[in-house]
Amino acid sequence: MDKKEENALTHYRSGNNCAQSVLRAFSEELKVDSNITQSIASGFGGGMGKLQGTCGAATGSFMVFGLYNGQKYNENQEQKEITNGMIRDFSKQFTAIHGTLICKKLLNADLNTAEGQQYIKEYQLMESICEKCISDAVTIAKEVLR
Repeated sequence: MDKKEENALTHYRSGNNCAQSVLRAFSEELKVDSNITQSIASGFGGGMGKLQGTCGAATGSFMVFGLYNGQKYNENQEQKEITNGMIRDFSKQFTAIHGTLICKKLLNADLNTAEGQQYIKEYQLMESICEKCISDAVTIAKEVLR
């Protein structure tokens, strides 16, 4: 495990959501204040607003790509096209590992019910699944940025 992955997991274990953790792991490299990245990504955990849609580790990576390309390309259309390509590449790799990008399917539990929360806690899914998604998201994002 490299420094970025460790950094992301440290943020996650200290109370940041999955999107915040991934985005903050890249904040120094992107020269973006980590407090700003924490604020921007605050609603993206649990599949965006705990709606359990696209995994927060993935959306955190998508934000990394947007920031990276915003600094690299001056033309908005070029930024968007390259960012979208990076998102598609990331999504293909992440899905190959995890089978899906959807938080609810990754956890096989509903974050918004007492039963779902109990299941997640009992089987330590935040540690076994979410941490793996965060670690893999950082690794894949680094590859995509190369």
